[in-house]
Amino acid sequence: MKKKILLVLLFIPIVSFGQEIFRNNLKFNPKINLIKAEAACGICMFNMEGKECELAVRINDSKYYVVGTGIDDHGDAHSEKGFCHAIRKATVQGKVIDNKFHITYFKATNLHQKKFLEFE
Repeated sequence: MKKKILLVLLFIPIVSFGQEIFRNNLKFNPKINLIKAEAACGICMFNMEGKECELAVRINDSKYYVVGTGIDDHGDAHSEKGFCHAIRKATVQGKVIDNKFHITYFKATNLHQKKFLEFE
């Protein structure tokens, strides 16, 4: 019995310290131009192809999935004002590589357009 308790007590710190902590490293760079964009879920709001809800930006009528930050890093995507239910204006920095927007700065502003759901 003592061996099992000791084993559990040794296992808990290993599991606890093994967790990766995500820190959003998006920083404004004054040397790079800001880009006005719209941000939302690529599948739910921009009708893009994909397997799951992911953050996307629309810049000058071109749509790109975002690399560098996730959809839930900016709040619950499925809440009433989340990215799966609303298109938000955003100010971004980054560049397009392989048809994905590699983001280095992201700031979503006010609610722009809401998707209305019909319930039967």
